[in-house]
Amino acid sequence: MSSSISTSSGSKPIDPYKAKNLDPEAPLKDKVEGLVNFITDLKYGMLTTKASDSERLSSRAMALAGTESGGVDLIFHTNLFSGKTMDLTAHPTETNISFLDVASGAWASVSGTATILSNKEVVQKFYSPSLKAWLGDLGDGVHDGGPSDPRIGVIKVEAKSAIHVSPRKGMIGRAVDAGKGIVKGDVPPINKIHEIRTEELAEWRRTHPE
Repeated sequence: MSSSISTSSGSKPIDPYKAKNLDPEAPLKDKVEGLVNFITDLKYGMLTTKASDSERLSSRAMALAGTESGGVDLIFHTNLFSGKTMDLTAHPTETNISFLDVASGAWASVSGTATILSNKEVVQKFYSPSLKAWLGDLGDGVHDGGPSDPRIGVIKVEAKSAIHVSPRKGMIGRAVDAGKGIVKGDVPPINKIHEIRTEELAEWRRTHPE
């Protein structure tokens, strides 16, 4: 016996919010640049990983340390001996990083494959003195939170798919539209939803190798 999920009810889509707000005709350049600008401006996101020893999912706040490939590959610092590093080593393809701007309601979600990098050149390229506040100085002349601290590594999340949702209007305008929607039973186009597929990200990387 097979089952399927209907995408419409009669002549109407079963998910009217997405149907009204999805912007499928947006050029790839606009979608990617909008996503990259949002992420780099916001900087802080939640990294979700699958636990190395179970099916449990964990999320933790992360600060963006840099980007590559025209902004679609995300760089974060990590302690090579931390739980998230072990999670990503065991399950590199089950990685998501999400970003939310509470003030505007805009958000983004990036799913991808994580790689743990520990070579000296990469660590020094993305090193920040602020890491000392998280790693501390163990007083042995080696584990001091500096650029040569062997605990410091880099997480590179290579995006495989992404979604970026941005509001079309300010908070008051959205509230008015939502109120009208409640009265009329009609979902208003409050946001712009941009979806970026795996093949689109691959195309972007071909033209933005750095």
